[in-house]
Amino acid sequence: MHDFRRLQVWQRARELAVATDRVSRRFPRSDHGTIAAQLRRAALSIPANIAEGCGKSSRRETLRYLQMASGSATETENHLLIAGDLGYVPPRVREQLLGEVKSIQRMLAGLMAKLPA
Repeated sequence: MHDFRRLQVWQRARELAVATDRVSRRFPRSDHGTIAAQLRRAALSIPANIAEGCGKSSRRETLRYLQMASGSATETENHLLIAGDLGYVPPRVREQLLGEVKSIQRMLAGLMAKLPA
């Protein structure tokens, strides 16, 4: 397909993964790393699946990995909402990160729709 590093959606997903990692490292010790680890794993999975999909030889396989990236974005959204409910993420930061997740989800949907048949 493409060099994944050129895709804006991969670049934004990479930035989101770094941002969520930084935020999750400030979670209280009472979390025992549970939500923090799940959030980091889900956010890291988004750019990883985009990259892996770009390395596949068929449209079907590429689409499958982009769909997994979209699912990981939804999982990231869930973990951010719960972390916010627990007071681990300040509301302003949570809304900023959630906005970025939604933007990435829209970009992934657009990319999937444009994949050549």
